[in-house]
Amino acid sequence: MTENNYIPGTCNIGPAEIRRRRIVMWLGCILSVVTIASFQQSHAARIDRISIALPAFVFAIGFVQSRKKFCLAFGFMGAFNFGKVGAITKVLTPEQRAEDRKTALSLLGQAILLTAVIVAVTMAMPIK
Repeated sequence: MTENNYIPGTCNIGPAEIRRRRIVMWLGCILSVVTIASFQQSHAARIDRISIALPAFVFAIGFVQSRKKFCLAFGFMGAFNFGKVGAITKVLTPEQRAEDRKTALSLLGQAILLTAVIVAVTMAMPIK
């Protein structure tokens, strides 16, 4: 893929970077499942279950970024990458950077909302 695939506020990562975000998503998913299983094993109190927030946030960040093909960090930095992992290119215009930051904030909000839902469901689960 080339730099021509960059669309301000819409798409700032290519296949290799998307693959990295999917790995983060699956890591967060596995950590979340293991954490919930440990709650079941230890009969964790409701308040202790709030600790699901960290692995759930890892999952949510990876999920949102891979689904939207947009990296939050790149959006805040004013960068994009459609080549090999780690080879970033700076966004040229202030208008493009502003659009990317707006999208990054929106996706961060989506990840926080998804995390809050996972935390709420986990805290509401009956643990025997």
